[in-house]
Amino acid sequence: MEEHSMTLAELNTLVRRGIRACLPDAYWIQAELSDVRANYSGHCYLEFIQKDPKGNSLVAKARGIIWSQVFVQLKAYFERETGQPFASGIKVLVKVTVDFHELYGYSLTVIDIDPTYTLGDMARRRKDILDRLEKEGVLSLNKELQLPELVQRIAVISSATAAGYGDFCNQLMNNPFGFVFYPKLFPAVMQGDRVEESVIQALERIYQEADCWDAVVIIRGGGATSDLSGFDTYELAAHCAQFPLPLITGIGHERDDTVIDLVAHTRVKTPTAAAEFLISHMRETAERLDDCIRFFYQQLPLVLERQKKMLDTWVTRIPARVQMRLQQEHFRQEKLAGRMASAWENRRIREEFRLQVEPRMATVLQNRLLRESHRLALLEERVKASSPDVLLAKGYSITLKNGKAVTDPQELVPGDELVTKVYKGEFKSKVL
Repeated sequence: MEEHSMTLAELNTLVRRGIRACLPDAYWIQAELSDVRANYSGHCYLEFIQKDPKGNSLVAKARGIIWSQVFVQLKAYFERETGQPFASGIKVLVKVTVDFHELYGYSLTVIDIDPTYTLGDMARRRKDILDRLEKEGVLSLNKELQLPELVQRIAVISSATAAGYGDFCNQLMNNPFGFVFYPKLFPAVMQGDRVEESVIQALERIYQEADCWDAVVIIRGGGATSDLSGFDTYELAAHCAQFPLPLITGIGHERDDTVIDLVAHTRVKTPTAAAEFLISHMRETAERLDDCIRFFYQQLPLVLERQKKMLDTWVTRIPARVQMRLQQEHFRQEKLAGRMASAWENRRIREEFRLQVEPRMATVLQNRLLRESHRLALLEERVKASSPDVLLAKGYSITLKNGKAVTDPQELVPGDELVTKVYKGEFKSKVL
């Protein structure tokens, strides 16, 4: 058995030769970066992973390396094109060669990268965030807020040492119109992994004293565009979209909008542009106030003069109008007096008629009632005299067949049953 055995190094050498023979070319692969780190020599060591889209569990993993001379150029190119740091958690399309080392095992050596793939993934991620905010009904809430006429009390979220913050304050405080602003810094980390957490904390501090501020400005200047990924998160976007004060963003990235740019009330390119926006807004308000002042000093006297002339015209018309109205009222009162006199006369006539006619009418009605009562008594006597009971009492009888009176004996036939009623009863008989 020993003559057929080999050492581990020999086996690994066979594996290396086999892999190089089977996979001699370079290949483009899609993967997610993990555990990205650069050492003192400039080489970048990382892991490529692939997750199950349903369960998020790992389905594949491979060790990777980017040699220093390639990594310097590749990293700068990638971050310049995407505005995204070359760091763990992003999806990439890289060109690799497959290698196997007897000591270090299987690895992928990166020789090129396609930033457009990552841009597409970033765009999809931003779209997913915006779609989720829209589905929740909060996407445009901050945009719908009314910017106050006077925006002077400004809560600023920025890094205290950022050059952009200094430029913003200088531009604001030294404006050529002499407008007064009251900015206050709420420090936050504006690059790196803590951007989301830090900016949300600053927003929460501002919210606790929201009545003290007219608007919130989020600015960032002087940093690398690769640090913008912290502004493309759902949690930060949701806080900004639902914030009760108008948000103005100027985070110094001219090419693409971040998610918080898309949900903020107003988006400008730079911190200086944010200051110019506020100054311009104040200038528009000042111009409207100037228009009002000019109206008060120039137009209002003319309006008052026209109204005074109109008033004078009406004053001169008052005596004639009053006289005309008095005549109309006098005529109306005369008509009313005539109608009242006529009504009074008619009432008097009716009263006299009642006093003269009513006694005679009462006598007539009484005589009529007596005559009708006598006539009714006579009719009652006639009805009583015609009653069958009266006739029966006199000795008459009534013969009935099937409940009907028999008036013709020719209608009877042998066998008919008859009922004969007399004054004190009845008896039955049968026709023979």
